[in-house]
Amino acid sequence: MNQIPVGDRIIVKPDVPEEVTKGGIVLADTAKEKSLIGTVISIGDEKRNKFQIQPGMRVRFGVYSGTEIQEKDEETLLIMREEDIYTIIS
Repeated sequence: MNQIPVGDRIIVKPDVPEEVTKGGIVLADTAKEKSLIGTVISIGDEKRNKFQIQPGMRVRFGVYSGTEIQEKDEETLLIMREEDIYTIIS
């Protein structure tokens, strides 16, 4: 399903949370932390003429930012506003 955000919305694909700690401990699903970094997939019409956020950029966002949506292939995406993004990762 190809989704196009409307207005000032942005679609972000969050990174997959790590399953093993640096010390080698395997984490259960309930112990995994939600990823706060992701890649911008698509931007709405109001953001296309501004150069701040563009598709393909890696960004950091807040814990409670955006609304989760599920794709048919079980991929989880987030729909959020530009102000929910804290930093651009270069």
